[in-house]
Amino acid sequence: MNPSRRRACLQLAASGAALGSSFSGWSAASAASPTLPVFDAHVHYSHDAVALVPPAQAVEILRAAGLKGVLVSSSDDDGTQKLLAAAPDLIVPELRPYRTRADTSGWTRDEGIVPYLEARLAKYRYVGIGEFHLYGADADLPIPRRMVALARERQYVLHAHSDIEAVNRLFAQWPEARVLWAHSGFESPDRIRELLRRHPRLWCDLAYRSEHAQGPRVDPAWRALFDEFADRFMVGTDTFTPERWHYIGPHARSAREWIATLPPPLAEKLAWRNAEALLRAQAPR
Repeated sequence: MNPSRRRACLQLAASGAALGSSFSGWSAASAASPTLPVFDAHVHYSHDAVALVPPAQAVEILRAAGLKGVLVSSSDDDGTQKLLAAAPDLIVPELRPYRTRADTSGWTRDEGIVPYLEARLAKYRYVGIGEFHLYGADADLPIPRRMVALARERQYVLHAHSDIEAVNRLFAQWPEARVLWAHSGFESPDRIRELLRRHPRLWCDLAYRSEHAQGPRVDPAWRALFDEFADRFMVGTDTFTPERWHYIGPHARSAREWIATLPPPLAEKLAWRNAEALLRAQAPR
């Protein structure tokens, strides 16, 4: 990851934590009645979130937000399994290659990651592996390559928080992969368009992005992108800190606000149909 991109991501994380804290008083009971189903395709329920927002409360937040489905991964995976047990109709699980948050930066060279993945995959079913942080040539290191091989054996989605180079390298390893690009790579519409045209099996989540819509107004460049790739985008919150769990309801409301300005077929695709089509087919029963 180049220094400028790393600084940008750190700034985004810091501002996001502050924003999440501003909603810490939100409760499930205060959620507005949903009018359009929403599938949140980017939620984490890590060990510190489990402590702050117990499973019963977490499920209450998700249901009050009017969510149709929730793609969940955790550091470690126990949080995901607790949520799945509490709401199997709602939770769509993916396996993150992190045992703790400390694995985020060093997992690609940590020999303990592969046994962890293999043990969890032998015990539980998922729809994908991710969200993982992977940049540039690191995608071709032995541990990420083994992760991709494990996903390929099971035909799982890869949920990649990656730059363009790493996405290209993932497809070079596995041309038939289905890759969900976390945060749309924090890239511009023009660069996202280029990559979507290059890789027909690439999808994008909009988690922790706001420039595509300000209130109900959809940015014209993003609107053109949504029109061209109507089947390839989905929304997400990204609860990367426990406090952001209290932002899930407000995020669903704000997503409905701008999505409602789109033609109904496109609105439904972005709100929930695309996520359902990509993620529900392999969801554990």
